[in-house]
Amino acid sequence: MRQFGLIGYPLGHSFSASFFAKKFREEEIDAGYRNFPLETIKEFKDLVKREEDLAGLNVTVPYKQEIIPYLDLLSPTAEAIRAVNTISFRRSESKMELVGDNTDVIGFRRSLEQHLKSHHTSALVLGTGGSSKAVLHVLELLDITYTRVSRSAGEKRITYGELKGDLVNKTTIIVNTTPLGMYPGVETFPQIPYEAISANHLLFDLVYNPAKTGFLQRGEKHGASIVNGHDMLIYQAEASWEIWNS
Repeated sequence: MRQFGLIGYPLGHSFSASFFAKKFREEEIDAGYRNFPLETIKEFKDLVKREEDLAGLNVTVPYKQEIIPYLDLLSPTAEAIRAVNTISFRRSESKMELVGDNTDVIGFRRSLEQHLKSHHTSALVLGTGGSSKAVLHVLELLDITYTRVSRSAGEKRITYGELKGDLVNKTTIIVNTTPLGMYPGVETFPQIPYEAISANHLLFDLVYNPAKTGFLQRGEKHGASIVNGHDMLIYQAEASWEIWNS
C-alpha cells in the first residue's frame, strides 16, 4: 500500500491527515496518510529509511526551507521561491530521487483570485517564513506590489514598529503568513494599526484554525473583507495529489 504523510513540528493543527483519509475512503484508494512529527529536520533521513512504502510527503512549518538540502531535485516553482511543501518519491531499480515542489503557490493564488477587486493593487505581507515565499511569488505573478513586515529589520522589509497607519490605509491587501492566532494560541494576533483598515481592505490569513482569527476579527470590525486559509489548504492538497500521481 502506498503511504503518504506530513512532516513538521508540532502537528496538532494538521489538516492534511483528515483531508486525505476522507479522500482515500470516498474514492476507494488503497493508500494511507500519517503525521510524522520531526523534532528536528535531521530526523528526516531516518524517516525515509524506515518508511519504505512512502510515495509522497507534505511539508509544513518549520521545515519548508530546511528540507531543501535533503532533496535531490526541485521543481521550477520550488527553486524560484526556495520553499517546499510537497515531496515526491521517484523510485527506479537503481535509485530513489526525492523531488521538492510547492503547491502553496497554487493554493494561495486560486483562493486569493476569488476575492480580488480592481482596487486591490498593493499588499502588506506579515511574516518572512517559508509560507511567505509562496505568497510573495503569487503577488509578483499578479503584478501586485508588496511590502514585507517582520519582527526584525532586514533588506526590503520593515518592522512592525515602522508600520504606520497611513501605509496600512493605502495598502488594501494584508496577508498574515505568521502562525499568530493559530489554535491553541488563539489570543495572539499581529500587532498592526487596525484602526487604519477600511471597507476597501482584503485581509487574508493563512491560518485556518480557528476559522476567524483575532487578525480577521479586527479587520472585519473595520469593514474589511476577510478570508482564512481553508480553501488554500484544499487547493494545495489537491495539487499535491496530482503531483504524486503524475
